[in-house]
This record gives sequence, structure tokens and C-alpha cells, in this order.
Amino acid sequence: MGMVLLILSFCFLCTPSFAAIEEISRSNPQNQREMIEVNGGPEDVVWVVQLSDLHFSVHHPERARHFKDIVGPSLSMINPSLVLITGDLTDGKSKDSLTMKEYEAEWMVYKKVMEDVIKRSGLNKNLFYDLRGNHDNFGVPKLDGLFDFYSRYSINTQLGRSGQVNSVTVENAVRKILFVGVDSTMSVGLRGPTNLFGHPTDQLLTEIDSELSQWSSESTRPITKISFGHYPLSFSAAANSGKTLKDIFLNHSLSAYICGHLHTAFGKNLKRHHHLTDKHLTSQKFFQLNAHQRFSGSIENCSNGRPAFKEFWEWEMGDWKKNRVMRILAVDRGFLSFVDIDFKLGAKKTIVLPTFPLDSRFMLTMSSSDQYKCQSIDPSSYAIRALVFSVSPIVSVVARIYDLRPGNLLLVLDSSMRNHAGSFSRGDLYVALWNYTAFEDPSPDRFWLQIEATDIGGRSTLSELRPFSVNGLSAKLSWTWIEFLAMGCQWSALYYPIIWSFYLATFSILIIPKFILTSTRKHCCNYKNFIAEFKGVPLLWLGMLIYLFYLLLFPWLWGQVVTDDGEMGFMTYKGWVVKLNKIGKLEFIGVPDIMVVVFPHLFFVVLPSILVTLALAAERGMYREHLLCFSGKKEDDHVVENTTGSQSCDSCGNAKSKLCLGKRWVRNILLLISLAIFWAHFESCRVLVKAYEMNPLLHFPVYSLSMPLLLASAIYRTWRV
Repeated sequence: MGMVLLILSFCFLCTPSFAAIEEISRSNPQNQREMIEVNGGPEDVVWVVQLSDLHFSVHHPERARHFKDIVGPSLSMINPSLVLITGDLTDGKSKDSLTMKEYEAEWMVYKKVMEDVIKRSGLNKNLFYDLRGNHDNFGVPKLDGLFDFYSRYSINTQLGRSGQVNSVTVENAVRKILFVGVDSTMSVGLRGPTNLFGHPTDQLLTEIDSELSQWSSESTRPITKISFGHYPLSFSAAANSGKTLKDIFLNHSLSAYICGHLHTAFGKNLKRHHHLTDKHLTSQKFFQLNAHQRFSGSIENCSNGRPAFKEFWEWEMGDWKKNRVMRILAVDRGFLSFVDIDFKLGAKKTIVLPTFPLDSRFMLTMSSSDQYKCQSIDPSSYAIRALVFSVSPIVSVVARIYDLRPGNLLLVLDSSMRNHAGSFSRGDLYVALWNYTAFEDPSPDRFWLQIEATDIGGRSTLSELRPFSVNGLSAKLSWTWIEFLAMGCQWSALYYPIIWSFYLATFSILIIPKFILTSTRKHCCNYKNFIAEFKGVPLLWLGMLIYLFYLLLFPWLWGQVVTDDGEMGFMTYKGWVVKLNKIGKLEFIGVPDIMVVVFPHLFFVVLPSILVTLALAAERGMYREHLLCFSGKKEDDHVVENTTGSQSCDSCGNAKSKLCLGKRWVRNILLLISLAIFWAHFESCRVLVKAYEMNPLLHFPVYSLSMPLLLASAIYRTWRV
């Protein structure tokens, strides 16, 4: 119901008009297109490594130290075709994590560590791609300026990759695999915490579209397209035209978009399936309820010239910062699979990545179903396949399949696998032939696959159990509520509906009782007493209304929003204003990033303060009735005329209600809630003071003082009866 209210309020209330934002282009004609030719076996198999959210920090040197000790040797063992580092290379935070800006010392550490990692890995430097994340852009007022350390120390910059979009094609004898990297960080790097979202411009989307189209005329070899960036699509705003990264990716039938940003704080199941649907549901603009956007249609066209399905997977990965995670992504004959490796306990001696059959939780829904129903895959290719990386020689690899139907795992296949990579090999691919038709089943998660590899020292390594479906059916992938908030909600679309829903609710709370009191004479005496009590504090009522209008019409705060340039910016609910654009109009940036300031203030300070004030007024009225009842006195307004005649609505109540009212326990509870509101507001102000180098009395006095003073006044005015 709450989400329905958000959408309805969006339909009836207009988004506030404001000056057109000048689109600042950070694009560069030097976007790089590179080619990497892969030679040697295994045939038509390519794998790459993804790392994300390194957060190298001068206050936490162990992050860089562990990275240097573990990643270099691991890359040497894995021997990937590419290494993709998807943002937040440095931390950009003070020791207390409240001041967020770039520190050159962290970038110097990053450069030195990466040079060591590249050397120890034995890989060429041009195989490494490092993107900018929001932490790499805190407080950067100008690209290539004094505080833009990414443009001096990143691998991309050292190799001349100065554009926002960089693509590389990994080519083998069978297919091309196109990787397109996207940097959608803000053109003006705001300080945190209001630097949280990716902000692709229309020009950036045009460049991405161009890069993804570069092999469109290729007809001799199949193309697999993968994009990588820092921000999940739920944390990417729309461009001025309303187009999004999702629109571009769907148009090019991308296989996957891999990203970082969210770490594992919101859960480990941050994956999302997207597909283009003919049903233009309004809700899809705002949220997606399930991780897997299921395909409800049927496969009817099996002709060779049928168009490709417009769908892709979005796979967010965990962070290096706390969880020491690395991902290996494999493309085996066009099929994508991945494994996330946890290095918290140190380096791994052996890593196993099953590449076929695919994990039924992460298959492309329509494409997999089409391949099964149209028999577009050669049955001879239906073999169990797995990549095995090890520092020691492998002596045995075994594939096991378990049946979950009995209620527990029942082993139904135990088969040895042979090395299929060949003599000149980039890595070891193990294959086991099987009768795949024996595992056809209408349930996508009945059968589970696990691979065991044993090295010459007798050490055994097991892959994670994963469901599979040779029928091309997709298994359910469920989100927790917090995973839904992180991946399922499109916050850039929800921001204004949530704002207007808040104002609809608060104005209703403040104005409707006032209207009832002035226009109606016949109503329940308890409700009348409650309204009368609230009317008894008219300055509070008026003060709250004025403050609500203030938040709509005036700046909330002034602060040092970029690093050391001497200019202050101001923030409204529409965003930050750092400067005027070329035509002299206000240029708002940082929406919906500012929701981390706006929403907590509205929903944890303003709304609770209004409700507590109303409850305090009601409690005072009830307590007055209680005293009058036991004193034997009466007031005219304690007798109400209703449709059945004249009667007193005073009631002394039972013993429990007498005890509660007599000791004013309700008021004491409300006072505890008020203390929690005061604490939440104080903490918010403390964070803002540190983040933007402000004085609360000079730079945001109305924001910092209004609600505490109004709530304190309500407590004082309702104390005496």
C-alpha cells in the first residue's frame, strides 16, 4: 500500500519545475578501442578477473598490503585475459569517516601497489582497466585539476585511456567478446555523503551506444557483449532526455553488466535480471519486486533470422575493502558463468569454476529457453565443463550431480573429468561426457552440480553446489527486503514521489484536524478534545507549517561541497547549487544523491516531531479529563450533543487506565521518543558539519534549530494542565 501511495501521489502532484540543468560533458574524443588476441586452448573459452571497491586508505594500510600479497600471485595462477577494477580505488575519508575528499597519499599507495601486482602477476599492463568510483571523485571540482588524482595515478590514465567510455575486444578463433567500461561519476565531484549515484549524460549514453555497435556489421563470428562500471543500475540516474543505461544495454542484447559500489552491506544476492517487455507497466519505472524478471511469453519463432532477445543480467560483486572478494567471469562458447572468491583467510591454492551446465539461477531466461526449445545447441556440446586454476598439478577432477527431489541430496552421477585444454594452454578446462537427457526435468532446481579437484599434494577443493536445468528453465532467485531496497528500487525515479508523498501525509495531519474543528460541531468528544488541545498550541501548528514551506522554498544548508576552492554551495531538496550555468540560471546537481540527507531529516526528524507533538497534545487532554472526572468537576466542552441526545462522554475508566493516566506514563514514553529524535537530529547535524565544514549557527540555523525548538516547546507547553 505504501508503494501504491507513492505512485498515486506522483500522478496527482507535479515534480517541481526548475531551471534546465546544463549538461556538462566530460566526454573525450580519445575513447579507446583496443583489441586483444587470445591464442592457445581451451578453444572458445575466455576468462577475466573483476575486482571492486578496494578503498585503499592511509588509515587502513592492511587493505593495500593484503591486496599486494594476495592478488599478484592469484592473477599469476589464474592467467586472465583482462583484469577489470570497477571503481573506488581509494577511500577518500578522514579517520572518523566524516570528511570525504581526495588524499594524494592514498593514490600514491595505489599506484605503487598496482605496479607491484602487475609485476608479480606476469601480465601485461594493458590488460588492466581501472574505473573511477564515487570515492575517487569526492570533492573534485574540476577534471584534470589539482585535486583530480585519478587523472594522474590510475592505470587507465597512464595508458592514455582518458575518455569516459573505453572498450576492448578479446578475440579468439571462434568469437569476439566486447567489453565496454563506463565511467558515469559526477562531472563536478561533490563531497560525500551526497555523492552516491552515477550520473550518465545523454552524450555519454550516445558514446556507449556507439561502442556497443562497433561490431554490428560482423557476420562471420558471434559477438558476446559485456559492460562494466561502478554503479548498479538502481544507483544510476537518468540522463536529461530520460534515457538510462538500461535502455542502451537492452537495445544491444548485452549478456551482462558487472559492477560494484554496494559491497556486501546489503546482502550477497545483489543480482538482477532485466528484459524488454511489451507491457509498459508504470511500476517497472520505479521498482522490480524480484531479482529475476521472469519471461511470461512463449518461444514460437525458431527461424535462423529471428532477432536476439533483449535481456541481460546485472551482477554486483562484493568488495575488497572488508570482504577481500575477487570474481572470475568466464565466457565458454558464449555462455557466462562466474565464481566469487573470498580471500579473507588468505590466498587460494586451487579455484574451480564450472562453466557448463549453467547455474539455473543466473541464466538468460529467454535465450536459454529458446536454445532448448529450438535445439539451437549441438547436443554433442552438452558436456560438463569446468575451469580449474591451481598452483600445484591437478591429479583428479570429479563431477558429481545430486538429486534434491527426495528431500535431501542424493548422489546420482559421479564422473571423472579429463583435461581438454590441449598442449599449448592458457588454462585447464576439464570435461566429462554425460547423458544430459537423463536430467531433463520441469523443475529448474531439482539437480545440483558440484566439482571436486584434487592436487598432487592431496588437497581437495570443492566448487559451490549450484542448480542447473538442461531444459533452459530459470530457478528462483529471492531478495531479502534490504536487497530489494538496494537493487530493486530505482531511486532516481522514486525520489520526487517520496517527497510529495511525505508532504501529502504531513499536510493532511496538520490541516485536516484544523479544518474539522472549524467546520464541524458534532463529533466524538475525545476527538474534539484532542483537536482542541492541539489548537491550544497555535504557535506550534503555525511553526510546523512554516518550516515545511521553508524546506520547499529555501536552501537547507550552505557548505564546502568541493575541495578547497574557496566557494560555498547551497543545498535544497532539488540538489546542490555550486554555480550558475552559462545563461545565469541555477544549476542543480546531486539528485537523488541528496536523499541521504533529505529522507532521514523528513522521516526521522520532521514527521516524528509532528506526530509526537500531536500525541503530547492528546495526552494532555486525556489527563485533564482524568483529573476532572475524579474531582467531580465539569466543563462545558466535556459534554457533547450527538444524534441520540445529550450525554456526558467523561468516563473515569478502569483501574488500569486510571493508573496510566494518573502517572502520565504515555507522556513519559513520548519524552523518550523525543530524546531519540533529538539524538538523531544532533548526529545528522554533526555529520554535516564535518562533511561540509559548516557552522550550524551560520550555515544552516533553520535546519539545525527549528524542529528541536518546536518539539521542546511542545514538551514545555503540554506539561501543565
